[in-house]
Amino acid sequence: MRKVHTQEITKNIKEMCIEANYYLSKDMDYAMKQAFETEKSEIGRKILNQLQDNLKIADEEKIPICQDTGMAVIFMEIGQQVFFEGDFLEDAIQEGVRQGYREGFLRKSVVKDPIQRENTKDNTPAVIHYSIVTGDKVKITVAPKGFGSENMSRVFMLKPADGVEGVKNAILTAVKDAGPNACPPMVVGVGIGGTFEKCAILAKKALTRQVNEHSHIPYVRELEEELLKKINGLGIGPGGLGGTTTALAVNINTFATHIAGLPVAVNICCHVNRHVVREI
Repeated sequence: MRKVHTQEITKNIKEMCIEANYYLSKDMDYAMKQAFETEKSEIGRKILNQLQDNLKIADEEKIPICQDTGMAVIFMEIGQQVFFEGDFLEDAIQEGVRQGYREGFLRKSVVKDPIQRENTKDNTPAVIHYSIVTGDKVKITVAPKGFGSENMSRVFMLKPADGVEGVKNAILTAVKDAGPNACPPMVVGVGIGGTFEKCAILAKKALTRQVNEHSHIPYVRELEEELLKKINGLGIGPGGLGGTTTALAVNINTFATHIAGLPVAVNICCHVNRHVVREI
C-alpha cells in the first residue's frame, strides 16, 4: 500500500489547470505546425499563421491561449494499491481547480445551477471521472473544455444494422453541422459502443490521446485515417473560412455494447484541445 497525501493532488491539479490554459501541448503544437506546411488554401494558411501568433503571445506573456478557459474535466486513474490520506479526495480535486483558476487569472465560466445560472466564481465544480487500475500510481488528466466546441458535440443511438457506414455518416454529420462554430482546425473525439453515457465518456477521453497516436485496433486505426481524410475534404478549413485542414486528428475509442444497440458519440474540440497528463 502506497500513501498519497491529498495536498499533492491539489497542488498538481492547480498547476495543471494553469499549464493547460497557458501552453499548447507538444503533440498539438506539432500538429498545428504541420497543418501550416500542408494547408493548400491561401486563406487557410493565413488563419493558421494567425493562430500560431496567438499561441506564441500566450506563451511569452503567460496569458490564456483562449478567452474561454473552459469547464475543468478531470480523469483520475487510481492504482488500487494507493491509500489517500488528508482531505476527502474529491474536495482536494475541486480545491486544486479553485486555486488554479484563481491564481492563473483564468475566466470563471461555471454556474452552479443550469437554469438559475448563478456563477460559482471559482470555476468549480469540475467534472471528474474516476477509474481504479492496477498498481500504486495516480494518473491525472486535466482537460479544460470550452463550450464553443462542446456545444457542437452529438450522441447518435444507431441501430446495429446501420453498421460502420452509419457510424461514418454520424461522425461526418456532426462535423458538418459544427462547421466554423467549433473553431477549426478541430480534433474529433469519437466513442463507439457501451451505453448512452459510456460512449460520451469514451469520446471525451479520446480527445486526451495524443493526436499523432492511432488506435491499436487495426480496423479502428483505418477508420480514423479514412475519416480524417473525408473531414478534411469538406472544405470547412481553418476558422471555417475554407481550406484543406478542417481537423488535425480523429481519435476513436470503442467498448462492448448490447446486441440491440450501436451508440456513437462525437465530442469535438477546438484547435487548442487542452490536455495535461501527470503521474504521481
